Amino acid sequence: MLVNWADISLWSDVLTPLWLSLKVAFWATVFASVLGVALGLYLAKSRLWLRNLLDTICTLPMVLPPTVLGYYLLVLFGSQSSMGSWLKESFGINLIFSLTGATVAATVVSFPLVFKPARAAFESIDPELEQAARVLGVREIGILLRVSLPLAWRGIMAGVMLGFVRALGEFGATLMIAGSIPGKTQTLSIAIYEAVQAGRDGLADVLALVISVVCIGLLLLATWLTPGRRTVRGD
Repeated sequence: MLVNWADISLWSDVLTPLWLSLKVAFWATVFASVLGVALGLYLAKSRLWLRNLLDTICTLPMVLPPTVLGYYLLVLFGSQSSMGSWLKESFGINLIFSLTGATVAATVVSFPLVFKPARAAFESIDPELEQAARVLGVREIGILLRVSLPLAWRGIMAGVMLGFVRALGEFGATLMIAGSIPGKTQTLSIAIYEAVQAGRDGLADVLALVISVVCIGLLLLATWLTPGRRTVRGD
């Protein structure tokens, strides 16, 4: 299908949704990475009997429909909820129909993609290496920074990149809590939906191509940053 460029504003129709998507994905990945890596480390090292239940709860956003997650966020942070009222009165934060709400939604859906690889990466570390560091008198924070994180960084980075891509393409939960306000909360995925609903197929084609190229580029970057083990063949 030929694109009618006269019907498309490069800035408002394409670049603005792209910028909003990148902004939401960046902050969502920051929050999901901090929480996911910390919780992944805790559950990997913990012997708490509830850890499997906690793991299941943390993985739920990966399997629940995005609209269900969006509904839960509305119930939790809506203007009629106690949490939503407290945030608005105490800090002036309103998550409904705001970019902050879109960021929260993207954080929730991307969190499991950071948490699961991080936990797996920490669990794959040989405990004897950490124990050897303790025998040498290294403190726990030193073991984390000098042993655990350097050994687990590949898995963590892979999860971070996957979380970013997932946050970039988030649609259902974002639409539920942040709505579709052009220039404010309308990310690329929502802009594609609105373009199709309005019969602007040319714009939908352009937006779909843009987000596809960005995601492919990010996945290639993730592959480059987290190379697998290469087998060296002898002569």
